[in-house]
Amino acid sequence: MEAQNLSFRLSSTLPTPPIQNQKNSFFQILLKPSSSSNNLTLKGIFLKPHVSFSPKSFPSKEFFQCRNCLQRIEREAITAPYSDVSKELRKKKLAVFVSGGGSNFRSIYEATLEGTVHGEVAVLVTNKNDCGGAKYAREQGIPVILFPKAKNSLEGLSEEDLVGSLRAYNIDFILLAGYLKLIPTELVQAFPRSIFNIHPSLLPSFGGKGYYGIKVHKAVIASGARYSGPTIHYVDEHYDTGRILAQGVVPVLANDTAETLAARVLQEEHKLYIEVAAALCEERIVWREDGVPLIRSKEDPNHYK
Repeated sequence: MEAQNLSFRLSSTLPTPPIQNQKNSFFQILLKPSSSSNNLTLKGIFLKPHVSFSPKSFPSKEFFQCRNCLQRIEREAITAPYSDVSKELRKKKLAVFVSGGGSNFRSIYEATLEGTVHGEVAVLVTNKNDCGGAKYAREQGIPVILFPKAKNSLEGLSEEDLVGSLRAYNIDFILLAGYLKLIPTELVQAFPRSIFNIHPSLLPSFGGKGYYGIKVHKAVIASGARYSGPTIHYVDEHYDTGRILAQGVVPVLANDTAETLAARVLQEEHKLYIEVAAALCEERIVWREDGVPLIRSKEDPNHYK
């Protein structure tokens, strides 16, 4: 992501952060003394997911790592809002994984056609070749890959072949949308911080192996929880344990059944997944120093979700 033309002022009451060069910092800032000896003016901020800048690259400047920047930097002016950032970025290639009807897949695909999501669905992966999501993909001319390979069957790809196929499609992000198989370690390692899943509860509650579909909503109602909703999280080698990126909240009504609650959560899923897919394609994900991912608002760059 290109450097944004931002102008900030660091309060004189704040201590100067120490010079560091940590690989895990989610952004670094360029500081230059202002006319007042007690203040530092932030001349530029560089945001790029998964990449840190090295001080060696800028020998004529001093680089400081900003600690807890979201709370401690006083922003004076924003001269380059994020509203048109998608016009400067290439469209991202998306792979969607489904096991069923694929309603989230359909909503994401339609959002790419409308331009709400600055990306394109390049391929669909499924473990059920005749599921509704796979049928819809074929109708739209989207390639369908069967994974994993079933026992005693010639159809389907191995883990190694799947990784190779996704790389051949130049996939940027993998979106799991009702895919019920555990993602293999080979795929997680091949696409670090690039695989996402949507789960129909507010994780970490009602998640893990065995919690899927209507089972989740039955458990929520039985627990007496007053709220539920979808969670979108990064995928690791286990079920529902990756870092949480976004959540939506819906009420659990006194007369709810698992089916009525599921329908309410699903509506929120469609909305939330489109918002997250749009943020991914516009490179608006930033990582806090403690490893928590945040979504930078498109309308208000001072706000994080």
